[in-house]
Amino acid sequence: MGQITLKNVVKSFGEFDVIRDVSLSINEGEYVVFVGPSGCGKSSLLRLITGLEDVSSGQIMIDGRDVTKVAPSERQLAMVFQSYALFPHLTVAENIGFGLRVSGRPKAEIRERVLNAARALALEPYLERYPRQLSGGQRQRVAIGRAIVRAPTAFLFDEPLSNLDAALRVQMRLELIRLHDELKTTMIYVTHDQVEAMTMADRIVVLNAGKVEQFDTPIALYDAPANIFVAGFIGSPKMNFIEANTAGGSWIETAAGPIELTNLAASLSPGKVTFGIRPEHLGYDRNTGLWSGTILVEEQLGSDAFFTVDVKSLGTITVRAVGERGYRRGDTIFLTPDPDRSHLFAEDGRTLTVSRAGSADDKQSLQPVSA
Repeated sequence: MGQITLKNVVKSFGEFDVIRDVSLSINEGEYVVFVGPSGCGKSSLLRLITGLEDVSSGQIMIDGRDVTKVAPSERQLAMVFQSYALFPHLTVAENIGFGLRVSGRPKAEIRERVLNAARALALEPYLERYPRQLSGGQRQRVAIGRAIVRAPTAFLFDEPLSNLDAALRVQMRLELIRLHDELKTTMIYVTHDQVEAMTMADRIVVLNAGKVEQFDTPIALYDAPANIFVAGFIGSPKMNFIEANTAGGSWIETAAGPIELTNLAASLSPGKVTFGIRPEHLGYDRNTGLWSGTILVEEQLGSDAFFTVDVKSLGTITVRAVGERGYRRGDTIFLTPDPDRSHLFAEDGRTLTVSRAGSADDKQSLQPVSA
């Protein structure tokens, strides 16, 4: 139980489409994350699935049943919002079991379900406390517990960790992953935070302006983005983009010289293209490389160092240097992009490269400059 399918779903407000012809299928027991920039339609899509918003056109199926016109209360879904929405005058146990009491469940059943939920969420010591006596993370677990006791077909989370501080968000991410492994129930999670999406999801739906740009595993999105939007949105720091031209074949011409790519899906056609390279796929050296630049900003994080490098004629390039401590702001640095881990995008944004691991032999086409 818990398969959710959307077929050509559209949601419009007047002439404005907030959801544009979305079709996707979420498998039973899968953990799927909707991610995208603010205003992309991820929360609207979640509300359409729950029935809190009406579909303008299209179809929503849950376990093969058409629920497009079915009331939210009859869809057997449980939703957890950004706001905890706890009753301040009720204890933790009473808050968790509130929905069951309203629906007239027997007291013994309510007690058993509340205890099971509390056990799963490590809330047993707090059952007699009131919300004001809890931390933010504990309150969010109570809100999740209120959803668990309903034994729904699927859980839907609408940015539930946004109100927590950084340390609590990490802790709650781990708890939600563990909870999914334990319950084996379908979960759909909405967030604007790509780190949450990458660390939690079985698959990710990347949304932009109401349409699905790509629906794939986190690693597939990172290594093989379908277009320049996905490439730029997934990854932190973001991918570097450089304008280029091609006369055909496998060579591109940037303002800093030519590059031959070794991972093209097909021979290039003449025209404008965008070259993309992730910060960790740039080799760096003090004396030789394809591009020469000056370090404008050095961000030292201990395990990583991020350099913002001013490369003449290309602009600023971000470099990830794992464990590097030898460079400082103002230093000259030479950079060489890995041609087998590079990305190329057509004028319409679609990707022109394929993802595969590179070898040392593949890099011989890059002609380095030396100090």
